[in-house]
Amino acid sequence: MENDDNFVPIITAGALPNRKVSEALGLVWGSDIRARSIFKDIIAMFRFLGGGEIKEYSTLFDEVRHNALKKLKRNAELVGADAVVDVRFVSSVVVPGGVEFLVYGTAVRLEKAK
Repeated sequence: MENDDNFVPIITAGALPNRKVSEALGLVWGSDIRARSIFKDIIAMFRFLGGGEIKEYSTLFDEVRHNALKKLKRNAELVGADAVVDVRFVSSVVVPGGVEFLVYGTAVRLEKAK
């Protein structure tokens, strides 16, 4: 995630260490869907046959995951969240050649640090 002044912690745990949740604002999510290129599929097939990392798909998933997290953060900021807890990640093939990455969690407000 980018470094900025409006940092919203996004964690898989139910709470942040040394911080208390004062209000649950509800579910927030971000998703992104990308299609693979036929040309990259051909290159990936050769890599598959040779073994090792299939970089074309690794790059695709990195981009999709990054975009989904950005959308989650933006949606959390829109509801006034200080953090997103209990975050979960899901990926699926929604159409042949298309991948979806969904990230969701609970937007919360935190008590002010003492």
